[in-house]
Amino acid sequence: MKPILLLCLLPLALGIQAVQAEAHAGYPIQTTPATGGEGTVQQSDTNAYSLPQGNLSMTKRLDFSVGNSFFRNPWVEAPASTDARDGLGPLFNTNSCQGCHIKDGRGHPPGIDEPSVSLFLRLAVPADPELDAEILRKHGFKPAPVYGSQLQTAALPAAKPEADLIVEWTPVEKTLADGAVVELRKPVYRIENPNYGPLPDDLLVSPRVAPQMIGLGLLEAIPIKDLKALHDPDDADGNGISGKLNQVWDVATKQTLPGRFGWKAAEPDVHQQSMGAFAGDMGLTSSIKPTTDCTPEQNCERFTHGGEPEVSDKVANFVTFYAKSLAIPARRELGSESVQQGAKLFNETGCAGCHTPRHQTGEVADRPDLSNQTIWPYTDLLLHDMGPALADGRDEFLANGNEWRTPPLWGIGLAQVVNPQAGFLHDGRARTLEEAVLWHGGEAQAAADRYRQMSSADRTALIDFLNSL
Repeated sequence: MKPILLLCLLPLALGIQAVQAEAHAGYPIQTTPATGGEGTVQQSDTNAYSLPQGNLSMTKRLDFSVGNSFFRNPWVEAPASTDARDGLGPLFNTNSCQGCHIKDGRGHPPGIDEPSVSLFLRLAVPADPELDAEILRKHGFKPAPVYGSQLQTAALPAAKPEADLIVEWTPVEKTLADGAVVELRKPVYRIENPNYGPLPDDLLVSPRVAPQMIGLGLLEAIPIKDLKALHDPDDADGNGISGKLNQVWDVATKQTLPGRFGWKAAEPDVHQQSMGAFAGDMGLTSSIKPTTDCTPEQNCERFTHGGEPEVSDKVANFVTFYAKSLAIPARRELGSESVQQGAKLFNETGCAGCHTPRHQTGEVADRPDLSNQTIWPYTDLLLHDMGPALADGRDEFLANGNEWRTPPLWGIGLAQVVNPQAGFLHDGRARTLEEAVLWHGGEAQAAADRYRQMSSADRTALIDFLNSL
């Protein structure tokens, strides 16, 4: 059980009552450790991502604990005596949320001869804008025939997984201006042993590694008007950055709304994102996702379901509350000269043009812990062209095959403390933050080039800054 009842609230010395910042290169520089506002927690060990908002009431912390139990514990095949957590599969990727989001943190690509658990492939085939208009409106892409929208590499004993996912690596060298050589690794994905017929010749695949879970409620609380103010699809300000808001289907309200969650910002809120993961990753139905990724050709109806829906509204709400309430760990090493220099370099290189440092949350009904908070997530939640090296070629609503949502950087310095195998970028290919920087292209190419031109000391300072987040 996580230590949720005896949290150490940050002292006033952290500056959460009066957040201060200095400006540099047109962007603010964080000078308070309270990255997640008043709910920031003082935690920097393996449990750094697993604590509730520090300003949650005792009643709400009990709700957090219940949600945590459904997030952490495995779901099982139906029928089972554990009827609140049965209905798994029959096709799935993992049997628990924690199986992908390891200790609420990032996943990683599989090691040699290891099954892929916290990295999976999204699937699609090319769509006709006219003939497939309704599918595109509600799904954002056209699922693959027979194999659906996600490759499930696990199954119940009486079923067969869809296929095996194999990841191989090709070394790529990057030479920096001072002659230093950094070896990157480029993934090559293969799907082997398909059990439900041949794969489409025109299959599109998009690798996705599980992202960290912290701060999702705070990100959801950023007013949409603030994100629209950053929306600049035609680069009207001429800064070389053309971020855009995705426009996605909201299942609950049955309308198109801005997207802000997922690697391509294809989900409008935490609840829909969570229920989509239940359906796709574990084969579990819910009120807003009443079907899983099983297709008629896979004959999943022959298996006993775990209720209709399998994830009750009550459980779904607890899990969503948990996902929206994970706290941000405090910044570290703010007094370090190298970290301070790195913060300035982060702004000067243009990193802050997409990784927007500071936001203010709005008013959230029944959630004072998320309301009116000054936060430092280092993201604009917009889509950006990241260049051909990171492209997946798979559209998702307005996101094209080169575009990815800017991931938040808060807590990133603790990613490999929480999970030593954690990888960076959408597919976990980067083993270090420097590798992640060097993979940046497209709109981020100029910033990556400036990094390559830096002295060794300045590169170290920038990475020190990122590790302090």
